[in-house]
Amino acid sequence: MRFLPTPALLAAFVLALPGLRAAALVPDADDGAIYLPPGFRAIVVADNLVVGKRVGNTPEKLRGLAVAPNGDLYAKGKFGLIWALRDTNGDGRADEIKEFGPGGGGTHIAFHGGWLYHSSRTTIYRQKYTPGELVPQSEVQVIVHELPAEKDHDAKSFGFDEQGRLLVEIGSPYNVFSDGDRRFGAKGKTDAEVAEFQKTYGGFWRFDADKPNQTQADGTRFSTGHRHSLALAWQPVAKEFFMVQMGRDNLNIIDPVHYDELDNAERVSEVMHRLREGANLGWPYSYWDPIKKAHMRAPEYGGNNFNRIEPDPYDQPVVAFPAHWAPIQMAYYAGPQFPAKYRGGMFVAFHGSWNRAPRSQAGYNVCFVPFDEQGRPRGTYEQFAWGFAGVEDFTNTRDARFRPAGVAVGPDGSLYIGETEKGRIWRVIYTGDLTPRARYANAVAQQTFAPIGADTSGGKIYAQVCAACHMPNGSGVPGLQPALAGSQVVAGNAATLIKVLLQGPAAVLPADREKFSNVMPAFAAAYNDADLASLLNYLRKNFAPGAGAVSEAQVAAQRK
Repeated sequence: MRFLPTPALLAAFVLALPGLRAAALVPDADDGAIYLPPGFRAIVVADNLVVGKRVGNTPEKLRGLAVAPNGDLYAKGKFGLIWALRDTNGDGRADEIKEFGPGGGGTHIAFHGGWLYHSSRTTIYRQKYTPGELVPQSEVQVIVHELPAEKDHDAKSFGFDEQGRLLVEIGSPYNVFSDGDRRFGAKGKTDAEVAEFQKTYGGFWRFDADKPNQTQADGTRFSTGHRHSLALAWQPVAKEFFMVQMGRDNLNIIDPVHYDELDNAERVSEVMHRLREGANLGWPYSYWDPIKKAHMRAPEYGGNNFNRIEPDPYDQPVVAFPAHWAPIQMAYYAGPQFPAKYRGGMFVAFHGSWNRAPRSQAGYNVCFVPFDEQGRPRGTYEQFAWGFAGVEDFTNTRDARFRPAGVAVGPDGSLYIGETEKGRIWRVIYTGDLTPRARYANAVAQQTFAPIGADTSGGKIYAQVCAACHMPNGSGVPGLQPALAGSQVVAGNAATLIKVLLQGPAAVLPADREKFSNVMPAFAAAYNDADLASLLNYLRKNFAPGAGAVSEAQVAAQRK
């Protein structure tokens, strides 16, 4: 009789391996500047991996993550570099970091069957994995090559089913397959042109994972009607692939009569699908509206924000995420460390997209999708890690501090999260300490805070300038900036408060006051009297109810 270890024995064995014990790790005091639910903490494994790194003249960006059986971590660059990271002393931080890779772009990286697979824009590679060898020394094998790669959506995600077969996505180089793509009045191509186009683009193709030098012609088209999807994972209980697709852009640019900027920012969901063989997801003819909960006809094909696809022949999503969150990688969780509710579910890293502008950006988080005992999504999701952007309200992606991209599960059940712009990688562990932490409680308060006068000039100044230090809900940051909610300065003498804004607190307040490491500047030269009066009234209405209003004339008098 063959011995099969129980999950408990397997967990005990894994946690006994050197360098893999989560219990011995000391989390960062601020969890690496992100927010996590109670009981979870984070350690920054590595930082600034891509800072100063270029491939040719192009700055490198961090994308996918993969973890070896011994806990070594591998991170894939968008333009070809691969980082191999090892924690040699068990403190959770990488102290040995090596670079390698064949170049040529890519995004995805994964271990399978004793091999390390990774992709470029056109090719799926693999190298034999030798336990203990940080950088693979084996010959690089080409498994699939000469895949189509044009100007957009050229990164190649891939995954493996239970039979070891390889699934590879070939995205569409279009936003929508149309004449005048992304421009006013764009018109969709004919049905015959779409059918021919989808023989090459806009779907997943299945290949033999062990056969070298295949081309697209050697593969079988597995699914179609896609725009672009990088987040793909196998669910071993359901014995099916799941994927999250990136929704279309530019609704209001194509048809400003029927769509405005709010429609464009909110009406096109990022959708999770059960990826069945033969499935058609409906692109380019339709998009999924998360508010109407329906496939809507694309404006390039006569849609007007009201026309649904009826009858609807397309595959229905199992979870609908908000628009333009930009999913990059998805990981199945079966680890021994997190509470039972997480086992069998999926973690999805959302990068954030430019196309919500001029509306505020959204995404910039890692979400958890729960699955039931049969391996079916429950239809919901919850935010698991957030605060990556570092600001609450912004429109330009460059204003975000971090943009999540990679997510992977380690052998001990730790969750690794990577971000693309600077190359920071976090290791999230479960400590079980459910004591409410000020940082988490503050984050929850920020999410539920409903400001008065957010649309005033003062409200906008606060969101753009002040909230980064004092927090949107005025709670401040211990040691960095004081809380405004309940502040005697905000609620007190109007003349003193005005002077603080005009001259800066160091020039006005007592020298023996509590000091903070972030020094607030003077605002006299930055804003006129009307804007400063509006800002002061915003502060008082939200953080000192009952304090009197401040007039433009009062500000002018103190300025003199």
